[in-house]
Amino acid sequence: MVVVNAQPWSAFLTLRQAPITTSSSFKIRPCFSSRRRLTPTFTTLRVGSLNPRCSINTDIATDQEVRDDVATDDCGCSVPVLHLKSDILETEALNLLAKGTFVDTLLTTLPVLSEEEQNIIAATPAHPAGLYALYASCLAGNMVEQLWNFASPAAIALIHPSLLPVALMGFVAKLAVIGGGPLVGKLMDHFPRVPAYNCLSIVQTAAQLVSVGMIIHGHTLHPTSASSLLFRPWFIVLVLVGAVERLSGLALGVAVERDWVVLLAGTNRPVALAQANAVLSRIDLLCEIVGAALFGILLSKYEPVVCLKIAAGLMMGALPIVVSLTWLTNKLSAGVLDRAVETCFSFSSRSSLKSENIVGVGLEAIKHGWFEYVRQPVLPASIAYVLLYFNVVLAPGGLMTAFLTQQGLNPSIIGGFSGLCAFIGVAATFVSTKMVKHLGILRAGAAGLLFQASLLTTAVAVYWSGSLSQQTPVYFFLALVVLSRLGHMSYDVIGQQILQTGIPASKANLIGTTEVSVASLAESIMLGVAIIVNDVSHFGFLATLSLVSVVGAAGLYCRWLENPTDTQRTLFSFSPDL
Repeated sequence: MVVVNAQPWSAFLTLRQAPITTSSSFKIRPCFSSRRRLTPTFTTLRVGSLNPRCSINTDIATDQEVRDDVATDDCGCSVPVLHLKSDILETEALNLLAKGTFVDTLLTTLPVLSEEEQNIIAATPAHPAGLYALYASCLAGNMVEQLWNFASPAAIALIHPSLLPVALMGFVAKLAVIGGGPLVGKLMDHFPRVPAYNCLSIVQTAAQLVSVGMIIHGHTLHPTSASSLLFRPWFIVLVLVGAVERLSGLALGVAVERDWVVLLAGTNRPVALAQANAVLSRIDLLCEIVGAALFGILLSKYEPVVCLKIAAGLMMGALPIVVSLTWLTNKLSAGVLDRAVETCFSFSSRSSLKSENIVGVGLEAIKHGWFEYVRQPVLPASIAYVLLYFNVVLAPGGLMTAFLTQQGLNPSIIGGFSGLCAFIGVAATFVSTKMVKHLGILRAGAAGLLFQASLLTTAVAVYWSGSLSQQTPVYFFLALVVLSRLGHMSYDVIGQQILQTGIPASKANLIGTTEVSVASLAESIMLGVAIIVNDVSHFGFLATLSLVSVVGAAGLYCRWLENPTDTQRTLFSFSPDL
């Protein structure tokens, strides 16, 4: 049997044997009929006498012609005849021709983007209008949050001069973040994005308003000692709602920084994502500066109770603005935030959220969060980020302020040091975008860590030189710490983008909140060490520990960068690093 395909679109052909003559040959004709008959009876005689020559006849045989040809066969054997509908074959042939023509046209007319055009696309957000609405929402929400972060400890400190109440509130808040962060992240991954975000915004504002009421109530009392203050019912409520407020703020920040901004800017648009991260960092730093300055001005002109009432009014006024801008963000981005998050829960685990007690769910969430955190493809970058939180000494904060005060520096210089660190952080958001554009994401992160480690090494060497008793070495020491914030904030922005790219969207909130919990644990450990060695003479020891953590972060990250895995190459295939 010889099979010949006359045309590419002729899926079925009629095969027939002509009578055996000296000029006989095969005739292969498309037969179009409304019936299909197949009688597979061949004889060895007929097969053995086939002429090896084969020809293709492109004419179309009718049904009657086929019957006549079969009837003239000498040996009377049945020849298989296949009858098909002609309209189906003709239509299918035209369709295949049309598809082939379309593909050929597509391949010949598809434009190839130049490098400049590709760079323009990489720098253009996927949803620019939605991104701007998100910036406005973050500006309104962060302004009130940063205002309260400064107002709360200041107002409590005015009730009693001891640092114990403020320290206890901060410690409980960190415990809440460590224990409740994975649970909140799990819930954020489980529920729709926009309703969950608005719900947490309401919870945070409600906790802030309750805290305002408790502090105002505390100002009407006059506790004799700090220990008696700690056991007052209003203070216990204040501590609990403060932990809820801090946990809600954490979840809102993670949702925006690890999930929403990636959807709006685009994962495969590294420059646009870097610019979006930089803008969010600038908003946060500027709100920190403006919020502290605003409440400080209010405290200098009015009583603390009046200032707290003004803050409460700002909180209630900002809430509808945040909710409206959140809805507007989703609308301007064509509902991209409405798309379901591919969660890592099974249906049994979803039902367990309703059936099991909250303690069991919380423990399971913590366990699951740690499990996913360890398994993430960019774990070294995340550990480097956590190690930077061990640096609580060589950075603006309470311990550095206490040390500079003991050195006899003017308070205006100490305040100027903190302000310069904040402005350097804002400058780092601009620098980080340029670094990502010219070096790529991964190398830009390494550059930021190495820059910070080198400057802090010099600062610690200046400290151990014993020359800080003089004023000029102190200024040089502070200048090195201020400049090191450029590398720190650069990696803060770049490292965030690395984690956004490497962590799946279905686990962004869970892993993000777990990471913040680990960072809070690291910070708590260093604060605990500072409590044990609380004398100013041990500042050099604490500074050395901070330096070791920064150098360790840089070394770990660079080693990870030198030995990329296949997963790393796949995730960062658009980066010139790999």
